[in-house]
Amino acid sequence: MSAPGQDLRVELPHRPGALADLGEALGDAGVSLEGGGVVAHGEWAVAHYLVDDGAAAVAAVASAGLGRAVARDVIMTRLDQDAPGQLGTLARQLGDAGVNVEVQYSDHDGNLVLVVADDDVTACRDVVGRWERGLPRG
Repeated sequence: MSAPGQDLRVELPHRPGALADLGEALGDAGVSLEGGGVVAHGEWAVAHYLVDDGAAAVAAVASAGLGRAVARDVIMTRLDQDAPGQLGTLARQLGDAGVNVEVQYSDHDGNLVLVVADDDVTACRDVVGRWERGLPRG
């Protein structure tokens, strides 16, 4: 994935085979998943996956009749995996800037994927930009 891509959010019924249905529908549409996961809440499961083409992913979910789906832009950065506390430090900076992180996961390359409210995107990009300039380069 060359660009950050988009977060695909899908509300699935919490039942055996729902994840398979989602994976097959996306695969049939040529949509590759670059990271993410699924969490069940009662009768529903919420899937979040990083995809290259959000519009194609949403269309595939709709065509298969799987559930409500939406694609949103993401903000990505890296954490220093050898330095404990990196997530807390970055999250504190985001929180102090008034950014509420709605979803956080990692892609297959170990990048941190953040989804925030549309109103928080600019502030999140500012915090992440400062974070990246402060990371040691090696």
